[in-house]
Amino acid sequence: MPKVGSIMAVTLTINGERRSFDASPDMPLLWLLRDVARLTGTKFGCAAGLCGACSVLVDGVRVFGCQTPASAAVGKAITTIEGLTTQPLGKALIAAWNEVDVVQCGYCQPGQIVAAAALIADNPQPDDAAIDAGMSGNICRCGTYPRIRAAIRRAAELHAGDRA
Repeated sequence: MPKVGSIMAVTLTINGERRSFDASPDMPLLWLLRDVARLTGTKFGCAAGLCGACSVLVDGVRVFGCQTPASAAVGKAITTIEGLTTQPLGKALIAAWNEVDVVQCGYCQPGQIVAAAALIADNPQPDDAAIDAGMSGNICRCGTYPRIRAAIRRAAELHAGDRA
Protein backbone atom coordinates (compact mmCIF):
# COMPACT_ATOMS: atom_id res chain seq x y z
CA MET A 1 0.00 0.00 0.00
CA PRO A 2 1.53 3.35 -0.99
CA LYS A 3 2.01 6.09 1.56
CA VAL A 4 -0.52 8.89 1.44
CA GLY A 5 0.70 11.47 -1.00
CA SER A 6 3.14 9.13 -2.76
CA ILE A 7 3.30 9.37 -6.54
CA MET A 8 2.63 6.28 -8.59
CA ALA A 9 1.04 5.29 -11.88
CA VAL A 10 -2.73 5.64 -11.69
CA THR A 11 -4.56 4.13 -14.67
CA LEU A 12 -8.09 5.34 -15.30
CA THR A 13 -10.63 4.93 -18.07
CA ILE A 14 -11.85 8.44 -18.82
CA ASN A 15 -14.49 8.99 -21.49
CA GLY A 16 -13.77 5.56 -22.93
CA GLU A 17 -10.01 6.06 -23.13
CA ARG A 18 -7.61 4.19 -20.84
CA ARG A 19 -4.98 6.63 -19.58
CA SER A 20 -2.13 6.42 -17.07
CA PHE A 21 -0.97 9.30 -14.91
CA ASP A 22 1.79 9.85 -12.41
CA ALA A 23 -0.26 10.99 -9.45
CA SER A 24 -1.01 10.27 -5.86
CA PRO A 25 -3.83 7.70 -5.59
CA ASP A 26 -5.40 9.83 -2.84
CA MET A 27 -5.50 12.90 -5.12
CA PRO A 28 -9.11 14.00 -5.55
CA LEU A 29 -10.45 12.87 -8.89
CA LEU A 30 -11.39 16.49 -9.66
CA TRP A 31 -7.75 17.60 -9.56
CA LEU A 32 -6.54 14.63 -11.56
CA LEU A 33 -9.14 15.37 -14.26
CA ARG A 34 -8.54 19.13 -14.36
CA ASP A 35 -4.84 19.54 -13.61
CA VAL A 36 -3.29 16.29 -14.82
CA ALA A 37 -5.64 15.06 -17.59
CA ARG A 38 -6.44 18.65 -18.66
CA LEU A 39 -10.19 18.01 -18.85
CA THR A 40 -11.35 21.34 -17.49
CA GLY A 41 -15.09 21.00 -18.10
CA THR A 42 -15.50 19.61 -14.58
CA LYS A 43 -15.51 22.62 -12.28
CA PHE A 44 -14.14 23.33 -8.82
CA GLY A 45 -16.74 24.82 -6.54
CA CYS A 46 -16.58 24.18 -2.82
CA ALA A 47 -14.13 21.28 -2.22
CA ALA A 48 -16.58 19.89 0.31
CA GLY A 49 -19.06 17.94 -1.84
CA LEU A 50 -21.78 20.51 -1.26
CA CYS A 51 -22.26 22.27 -4.61
CA GLY A 52 -22.04 19.61 -7.34
CA ALA A 53 -19.91 21.65 -9.74
CA CYS A 54 -17.40 18.79 -9.77
CA SER A 55 -19.95 16.09 -10.65
CA VAL A 56 -18.71 13.27 -12.85
CA LEU A 57 -20.06 9.80 -13.53
CA VAL A 58 -18.21 6.75 -12.24
CA ASP A 59 -19.76 3.60 -13.67
CA GLY A 60 -22.84 5.72 -14.41
CA VAL A 61 -23.24 6.99 -10.85
CA ARG A 62 -22.82 10.69 -10.10
CA VAL A 63 -19.98 11.36 -7.70
CA PHE A 64 -18.42 14.56 -6.46
CA GLY A 65 -14.91 14.65 -7.91
CA CYS A 66 -13.64 16.83 -5.08
CA GLN A 67 -14.49 14.11 -2.55
CA THR A 68 -13.58 11.02 -4.59
CA PRO A 69 -9.97 9.87 -4.49
CA ALA A 70 -8.57 8.91 -7.89
CA SER A 71 -7.89 5.40 -6.57
CA ALA A 72 -11.64 4.87 -6.06
CA ALA A 73 -12.14 5.18 -9.82
CA VAL A 74 -9.47 2.67 -10.90
CA GLY A 75 -11.07 -0.08 -12.98
CA LYS A 76 -14.26 1.92 -13.46
CA ALA A 77 -15.62 4.02 -16.33
CA ILE A 78 -15.33 7.75 -15.66
CA THR A 79 -17.48 10.08 -17.75
CA THR A 80 -16.89 13.80 -17.63
CA ILE A 81 -18.93 16.52 -19.30
CA GLU A 82 -16.55 16.26 -22.26
CA GLY A 83 -17.34 12.56 -22.71
CA LEU A 84 -21.03 13.03 -22.12
CA THR A 85 -21.29 15.46 -25.04
CA THR A 86 -20.53 12.65 -27.49
CA GLN A 87 -23.25 10.31 -26.15
CA PRO A 88 -26.94 10.34 -27.21
CA LEU A 89 -28.17 11.25 -23.73
CA GLY A 90 -25.59 14.01 -23.43
CA LYS A 91 -26.58 15.39 -26.82
CA ALA A 92 -30.26 15.36 -25.76
CA LEU A 93 -29.38 17.19 -22.53
CA ILE A 94 -27.36 19.86 -24.32
CA ALA A 95 -30.09 20.35 -26.92
CA ALA A 96 -32.69 20.70 -24.15
CA TRP A 97 -30.45 23.07 -22.15
CA ASN A 98 -30.14 25.28 -25.23
CA GLU A 99 -33.83 25.03 -26.16
CA VAL A 100 -34.97 25.98 -22.65
CA ASP A 101 -32.19 28.59 -22.33
CA VAL A 102 -31.06 27.28 -18.94
CA VAL A 103 -27.66 28.89 -18.69
CA GLN A 104 -27.17 32.18 -16.95
CA CYS A 105 -23.56 32.39 -15.75
CA GLY A 106 -22.92 28.78 -16.77
CA TYR A 107 -20.37 27.82 -14.13
CA CYS A 108 -22.43 25.06 -12.52
CA GLN A 109 -23.91 23.74 -15.74
CA PRO A 110 -21.41 20.93 -16.49
CA GLY A 111 -22.15 19.48 -13.06
CA GLN A 112 -25.88 20.01 -13.54
CA ILE A 113 -25.84 18.22 -16.90
CA VAL A 114 -23.79 15.32 -15.53
CA ALA A 115 -26.22 14.94 -12.60
CA ALA A 116 -29.17 15.10 -15.01
CA ALA A 117 -27.58 12.37 -17.14
CA ALA A 118 -27.35 10.06 -14.12
CA LEU A 119 -30.96 10.90 -13.24
CA ILE A 120 -32.39 10.20 -16.70
CA ALA A 121 -30.30 7.04 -17.12
CA ASP A 122 -31.83 5.76 -13.86
CA ASN A 123 -35.33 7.19 -14.42
CA PRO A 124 -36.09 7.85 -18.12
CA GLN A 125 -39.29 9.82 -17.37
CA PRO A 126 -38.71 11.64 -14.07
CA ASP A 127 -41.46 13.75 -12.54
CA ASP A 128 -40.69 16.99 -10.69
CA ALA A 129 -40.18 15.22 -7.35
CA ALA A 130 -37.74 12.75 -8.93
CA ILE A 131 -35.92 15.62 -10.64
CA ASP A 132 -35.61 17.55 -7.39
CA ALA A 133 -34.33 14.45 -5.58
CA GLY A 134 -31.94 13.48 -8.38
CA MET A 135 -30.52 16.97 -8.66
CA SER A 136 -30.12 17.42 -4.92
CA GLY A 137 -26.55 18.38 -4.17
CA ASN A 138 -26.14 20.52 -7.29
CA ILE A 139 -26.38 24.21 -6.56
CA CYS A 140 -27.03 26.97 -9.09
CA ARG A 141 -26.10 30.34 -7.62
CA CYS A 142 -28.10 32.03 -10.39
CA GLY A 143 -31.26 30.18 -9.37
CA THR A 144 -32.12 28.64 -12.73
CA TYR A 145 -33.81 25.65 -11.07
CA PRO A 146 -37.16 25.99 -12.88
CA ARG A 147 -35.34 26.05 -16.23
CA ILE A 148 -33.11 23.14 -15.20
CA ARG A 149 -36.22 21.12 -14.29
CA ALA A 150 -37.89 22.02 -17.62
CA ALA A 151 -34.74 21.11 -19.54
CA ILE A 152 -34.51 17.74 -17.82
CA ARG A 153 -38.11 16.97 -18.75
CA ARG A 154 -37.38 18.04 -22.33
CA ALA A 155 -34.14 16.02 -22.49
CA ALA A 156 -36.03 12.95 -21.28
CA GLU A 157 -38.49 13.44 -24.16
CA LEU A 158 -35.71 13.94 -26.70
CA HIS A 159 -33.79 10.94 -25.44
CA ALA A 160 -36.90 8.74 -25.50
CA GLY A 161 -37.34 9.73 -29.15
CA ASP A 162 -33.68 8.82 -29.85
CA ARG A 163 -34.26 5.33 -28.48
CA ALA A 164 -37.57 4.78 -30.29
